[in-house]
Amino acid sequence: MAQLQALINNWILLAQGLIGSIGALAFLVAFMYKIVAVDPHSVAEAKKWIGRIVFGTIGVEVAGTLTHALLASVPASIH
Repeated sequence: MAQLQALINNWILLAQGLIGSIGALAFLVAFMYKIVAVDPHSVAEAKKWIGRIVFGTIGVEVAGTLTHALLASVPASIH
């Protein structure tokens, strides 16, 4: 069970790092587009995408935390 827990923890950390990096890049691109966009509709769409990116990145962090909490709640007798 300890090996499985270690594997899950490694995958969670990898996924959080990957999503965090992609999220940061997407955030920068959307923010730059919001700055250089001339059309008010394009600015509004960029703001929506920024919100989606932030919400998605936070969601991944919360999911990782919940997974750690669930793994910690597994009784010691199963380990």
